[in-house]
Amino acid sequence: MKARILLLLVIICSQFSLFAQRTIPPTDAFQVLGAVENPTTFTMAAFDSFPATKLPNLVVYNHKGEIKDTLTGLAGVPLQRVLASIQFKYEKPRDLNEFYFVMTASDGYKVVCSWNELYNTEAGKHFYIITEMEGKKLRALDQRMIFLAAGDLKTGRRYIKGLEKIEVRRVQ
Repeated sequence: MKARILLLLVIICSQFSLFAQRTIPPTDAFQVLGAVENPTTFTMAAFDSFPATKLPNLVVYNHKGEIKDTLTGLAGVPLQRVLASIQFKYEKPRDLNEFYFVMTASDGYKVVCSWNELYNTEAGKHFYIITEMEGKKLRALDQRMIFLAAGDLKTGRRYIKGLEKIEVRRVQ
C-alpha cells in the first residue's frame, strides 16, 4: 500500500514539474508589422550585416527581484538600429506619441513598450536583439531570437526568448 501511495506521489509531482518548465520554441526570424509602411522580416542572416555591441554580463531577476539566471558573453544589436529602416504610418510627428510596440514570443508571451520609451528615454538605448550569448553566435543559441531590455531592474520581465514578431500599434 505504501509503495502505491509513493508511486502516486511521484507521478503527481512529476506532472507538476512538467507544467513548471515551459519549452519556448526557437525562431529563426521575426516580423515587424502593424502601423508601418514597410512590414519587414528580420532573419538570422540579416543580423550578420549589423554591427554588434558587446554587453557586460547581466543578472536576470524575476518579478520578485530574485536571481533567475546570469547571462554571459553577450553581444547584441540595439533595437533602435534594427528598426531604423522601418517607416511608421503617421501624419504629424506628434502622432508618434500614440505608438507602442508589442513584442511576442513563439509561446505567446508578450511585452509592451512605447515609442517614447524606445526613442525618447535612456531606457531605449538598452533594448537589444541578442546576437551572441555564452560565446555562441545567434545560429547556435537554443533560445533565438532574443529581445532583452538590459537596463531594466527586473530584467526577466522583458527578456523574450523565441521572438516571433514586433507589432507596431497606435492607441485608439
